[in-house]
Amino acid sequence: MLKTMIADPDKPGSLSHAARARRWTELLRCFPDLAEMRVLDLGGTPDSWRAAPCRPAHVVTVNLDPATARHGEPGLTAVVADACELPPSLAHERFDLVYSNSLVEHVGGHSRRQRFAEAVQTRAGHHWVQTPYRYFPIEPHWVFPGMQFLPFRVRVAISQHWPHGHIRSDGPAQAVTDVAEVELLSATEMRSYFPDSHIWFERFAGLPKSLVARA
Repeated sequence: MLKTMIADPDKPGSLSHAARARRWTELLRCFPDLAEMRVLDLGGTPDSWRAAPCRPAHVVTVNLDPATARHGEPGLTAVVADACELPPSLAHERFDLVYSNSLVEHVGGHSRRQRFAEAVQTRAGHHWVQTPYRYFPIEPHWVFPGMQFLPFRVRVAISQHWPHGHIRSDGPAQAVTDVAEVELLSATEMRSYFPDSHIWFERFAGLPKSLVARA
């Protein structure tokens, strides 16, 4: 029940569903011509755009999962690649907007976040990069209160046994990997990666829930 009401983005009334709706409202307010844009989505999937309230003229998704590239269609291209190391096929392409949702906290360390930010800021004149806020009281991947502030070994134990959220690790080794791969960011860190962007605070119950670097 907790997972459904907080973490299920497809459940009306859930925290994730409400947050996604607010985010789309703000995205369309900032980019009212989104339907006419050519968009590069770093970390996204074709399915997410098939279900989107507004579909751009053309979307190119970049994701490490080969399954995302199985079903191509006009106006929706899936590229299997690392968002921090874009392939030569995209080296000279320009887009109207670079979009990324909940990816930067997963790319793996400061230097890779720098490369990710460079890819975002050099591929288009506009961008929208969202990430969960480190200081929101509930860690969003495991939906566990204050998990991001606990010792590493405690987070590993939670990942193996806590039944809610998006991640449930199968054994200690996988739990270590899962926990180590999530690095939530502060507003100061986001500003350091996107110094020329406006940082929008998406709020829940008055508290900042996620950050969006937009330009």
